[in-house]
Amino acid sequence: MSWDVVLGYVTGLRIISPEITAATLLRTTIIVHIVDAILCRLFAHNNGYGKNLWTTLGLVFGIWAVAVLLVLPKRESVSQ
Repeated sequence: MSWDVVLGYVTGLRIISPEITAATLLRTTIIVHIVDAILCRLFAHNNGYGKNLWTTLGLVFGIWAVAVLLVLPKRESVSQ
């Protein structure tokens, strides 16, 4: 099993388009993960979580990080 097959199934892009080429798969994965990182940053900021941590998690884990962040409870702000 090659890297592009594994990447294709982990990201779900191979399921959507089985004939996707390795170059297209890689470019699409990078773009999607950048968008996921931006979404994670926005959701983390709005829900009281660390923006840098969740941006990194979104970049690495993509939609899975977004899904986790969506189900996490909103943190209460601590005012002093």
